[in-house]
Amino acid sequence: MILHELAHGAVAYILGDDTAKENGRLTLNPIKHLDPFMSIILPVMLYIIGAPVFGGARPVPINPGNFKHRERDMALVGAAGPLTNFILAFLFFLIGYATGLFLIHEGDMYMDPNNFWSNLIVSGILVNLGFMIFNLIPIPPLDGSRILYAIAPDGVRNIMLSMEKYGFIIVYALIFIFGSAFSNLMIGARDGVLSFFYWIVGV
Repeated sequence: MILHELAHGAVAYILGDDTAKENGRLTLNPIKHLDPFMSIILPVMLYIIGAPVFGGARPVPINPGNFKHRERDMALVGAAGPLTNFILAFLFFLIGYATGLFLIHEGDMYMDPNNFWSNLIVSGILVNLGFMIFNLIPIPPLDGSRILYAIAPDGVRNIMLSMEKYGFIIVYALIFIFGSAFSNLMIGARDGVLSFFYWIVGV
């Protein structure tokens, strides 16, 4: 989550917005990024009940007015976080596959539950994919909405702008009202990405 938020701020800085830097968010210090509910309580609750683990950190402050190409640059900033989680998940996957810390059989990944490193590697894969997929949901203020906004027609953009203040309430409502369907969607998307990883290494 820290690297996810740091990526947002770093890309914004590269594109001309130093708001994150001025607010001390271009740092690996977790205290600057973590949110008590999104970063700790929600992921732990989901882990305990056996649901796909996802969550987030305190959003990095961005001033779109500092960008030369506002919509495009906001999309790039939005994509930076999920892309970081994707890269981390793939790195964990490559390490685990190369070292034999998990096995892949008939499209499933099996780890040794008594091996700390096996658990760590598989958790690194699954948690990063969970964060990536959750943040790509195209509901403001999640990252997927920034990407969609750059390519959406004006009518869709107006709807997204009207949802901005209530986005997280809508997301939480979807999670708790349609928990089973939401969970299945997350698992399906996660398994799709894992299948891509398997294809890359030829299994």
